[in-house]
Amino acid sequence: MFILPALAAVGASFGWATGIVLAQWPARQLGAFEFTRIQLIACSALLCAGVTALGYWPSVAWDHWPSFVASTVIGIVLGNLAMIECLRRGGPRRTELILSLKAPLVGLMAYVWLGETPNAADLIGAMIALIGVGLAVFFGGDARSDSDRATGSIVTVIALGIAATACQGFGFLVVKPAMLAGTDPLAVSALRLLGAAFLISVVALWPAKAFRPARPVTPYLLGRTILPGAIGYGVSSTLLLYAFTMLDAGIAAVLGSLSPVLILPILWMKEGLVPHPQAIIGAMLALLGTGVVVLTS
Repeated sequence: MFILPALAAVGASFGWATGIVLAQWPARQLGAFEFTRIQLIACSALLCAGVTALGYWPSVAWDHWPSFVASTVIGIVLGNLAMIECLRRGGPRRTELILSLKAPLVGLMAYVWLGETPNAADLIGAMIALIGVGLAVFFGGDARSDSDRATGSIVTVIALGIAATACQGFGFLVVKPAMLAGTDPLAVSALRLLGAAFLISVVALWPAKAFRPARPVTPYLLGRTILPGAIGYGVSSTLLLYAFTMLDAGIAAVLGSLSPVLILPILWMKEGLVPHPQAIIGAMLALLGTGVVVLTS
């Protein structure tokens, strides 16, 4: 029973690693707000149609509506705006490095709010995985890579990444009681996206320059914007919500934080730049730590 949610969390990591590489170019073209707005509207429509077709709406525990609201506003709207701006300024590798802090932050929040305490083997495996993630990303950069180019202050990049990490971790954790009450993870994803799409569309009515696209939206740019959103919001978020339901939140967060490692071979295939040996060692450590968690739980 443990293997399936563990694989779901790792699958979420792979989806986010793929999606964030695909998202960098359209995010730089449109700006953080317009990029997020298009993704939320398109992906909420797709997920709502899927939940309706599968008949999952009756599973929703509506008495947990405050959790859905908090997860939508903090986890999706604020968290994703901060993440996309971090991605635009710092690139996918740096963004994923900071987002890997989600594991210890979620573990701490789960201990305080839900009383979840991982065992010693889980902690050892999680620590090995986080060390591996750090090595993979700190030594994974390459000055020749356009994806690794940073714009603006690195302090701003770090602040945006930490804000995104905290908001997204809270957004996943706060809806765990609703899913334990029987709400299907796909229905939770659809509700979160639908609420976020409504909020960001209302904000977009304000005629401020910050809420206007940086350039005209062409059909090609629209498609390039929706694709990573479908991978991240639709597939990866649903997989991780399922993992959060079945596992301790901290362990699910660790397994869902392998994107910085998985992004290395993706960038290798995309740009033809071989990762540094230290980055490869880090990736192996991350996989070892993940194996310890899976095999001892």
